[in-house]
Amino acid sequence: QVQLVESGGGLVQAGGSLRLSCVASGVLFSIYNMAWYRQAPGNQRELVAGITGGGITDYADSVKGRFTISRDDAKSTVYLQMNSLKPEDTAVYYCSVVNVVNRRVSGSLGFWGQGTQVTVSS
Repeated sequence: QVQLVESGGGLVQAGGSLRLSCVASGVLFSIYNMAWYRQAPGNQRELVAGITGGGITDYADSVKGRFTISRDDAKSTVYLQMNSLKPEDTAVYYCSVVNVVNRRVSGSLGFWGQGTQVTVSS
C-alpha cells in the first residue's frame, strides 16, 4: 500500500523560504513520477511541480523561477524548495504519485498524502 507523508509547512513572511518534504513507502520509489499539488480554501487542487523518475521537471507558470522540485531516491523522498514566497502561495500542499505524458504531468494516480499547511503573511 502506498503511503505518502508530507512535512515542512509553516508560517512564513512574504519573501521567505520553506522546504517541503514527502516521504513515500510501499512503492519502488525510484521508478515513480512524483508531484506537488496545492489547494487553497475555495479553490480546486492545482499542480505546482512534478518530477519524473529520471529527473525531468515540470512547473506551473505561477511558481517557475521560485520553486524547485527534487528527489532523493535513496531516501524515497521528494522535496519542494519554495523561495520568494507570496501570500497567494498560501495553501495546503500535497504530494502525489502521478502520470507523465510528453514530459508534462497529466494527473494523479490517486495516491495522496495528508497535506502540509503553508501560510505566507504579507
